[in-house]
Amino acid sequence: MTLGTELPKRVRIVEVGPRDGLQNEKTAVPTEVKLELIERLADAGLCAVEATAFVSPKWIPQMADHSEVLARIRRKPGVSYPVLTPNLKGFEAAHAADAMEVAVFGAASEAFSQKNINCSIAESLDRFRPVVERALKEKIKVRGYVSCALGCPYEGEVKPQQVAQVASALYDMGCYEVSLGDTIGVGTPRKTQAMLEACAQRVPIQHLAGHYHDTYGQALANLYASMELGIATFDSSVSGLGGCPYAAGASGNVATEDVLYLLHGLGIETGIDLDKVVEIGIWISAILKRNPGSKAGRALAANKAKLA
Repeated sequence: MTLGTELPKRVRIVEVGPRDGLQNEKTAVPTEVKLELIERLADAGLCAVEATAFVSPKWIPQMADHSEVLARIRRKPGVSYPVLTPNLKGFEAAHAADAMEVAVFGAASEAFSQKNINCSIAESLDRFRPVVERALKEKIKVRGYVSCALGCPYEGEVKPQQVAQVASALYDMGCYEVSLGDTIGVGTPRKTQAMLEACAQRVPIQHLAGHYHDTYGQALANLYASMELGIATFDSSVSGLGGCPYAAGASGNVATEDVLYLLHGLGIETGIDLDKVVEIGIWISAILKRNPGSKAGRALAANKAKLA
């Protein structure tokens, strides 16, 4: 395997705001708002918008309207709307709502797996296999996530080889892409590249994606370091929606606006209208009664207001 030495000419962004971004909101977000958020993001040029999660409302009340959200989305041609399905029950409900892409979510840390989904890593993979098998049988694409790829809130350091083992298991069972998540945002560029190099020994680099949290302000640096190795798909969240529940008061997902500002500044194509995403970020932040979480978004909006 030869890792790339040049930055990619085009990068694919997977927008996770409507699911990963909203799921920790304490106040219920109306279904109509979720639908408008998803549709506006697709209209801005995002080719993948994570729509919802088919999980128990007991554990994540914010996603209780998952079937209605997925069934009512105005689907735009060429746009995928992946949904999280942690088990067969969730998959069956997603399939009934006409899901065309689903995702399973594993961890590279035993402690995190036990505390997050009450089972070991091996048990979680066993739980995912029938979901992936059923999805592929129904010609539904499956994406895999690996959390704690650069650190765990309970174990601390996570060895790159541990991440590679989980990523490989997900890829081997049929996930077309594996997103590697820095769940608590502790990664730095060198650690990020070491983790990716280990994973790329077992999963082709073009089937890996980066999902970096900005808790310590390292997300964009880690993203750039990933592109140096040939990674060309990244997860991000409009206005940085989605806090980090394992680091009190800390930021979570890297903001889509900040990622786009970096990529467009490098001359990398995305097919996404940054100005529209900035407007969406301001709109959803106002609804959630918070300040926009994107530095680039705030700056661009201020410049626009100054010129108005």
